[in-house]
Amino acid sequence: MHIVLHQPEIPANTGNIGRTCVATDTPLHLIEPLGFRLDEKAIKRAGMDYWEHLEVHNYINYEDFLSKNPGAKIWYATTKAKQTYTDVTFGPDDYIMFGKESAGIPEEILVDHEDSCIRIPMGPKIRSLNLSNSVAIVLYEALRQTGFEGMSFEGELQRLNWKDE
Repeated sequence: MHIVLHQPEIPANTGNIGRTCVATDTPLHLIEPLGFRLDEKAIKRAGMDYWEHLEVHNYINYEDFLSKNPGAKIWYATTKAKQTYTDVTFGPDDYIMFGKESAGIPEEILVDHEDSCIRIPMGPKIRSLNLSNSVAIVLYEALRQTGFEGMSFEGELQRLNWKDE
């Protein structure tokens, strides 16, 4: 699985997304321009000490991303989609793209990929969810569908031990 952020604007969101990507062993792809520098404290604070473990790829624009990932199956997360993220079947090598916080993925990109556009259902009083929350929601569904491959199912308490039943 791969997460793609198209022109993210808020460093704390990207830091949180980076941390989620490390937790799920998911590469993060960043399409410029970014609304921040990657060495900003806000990114490192949100990603904590996990940022050094993140596999991150940078692209100068959407065309650069496409040229360096030929044949990639891309899902476009947008509030404008007709189908939800639970309506589709994800593959283990799919890319899930999210747009910038203020405007989402440009409609010029979306119109050519209607069948690959997905959305998160939400009530009418809100325009969209926080970007890092949206990434986590969709990514974990995609990972669930693909069997959480390579992820741990062992849960350990930090101070105490589970009681034997």
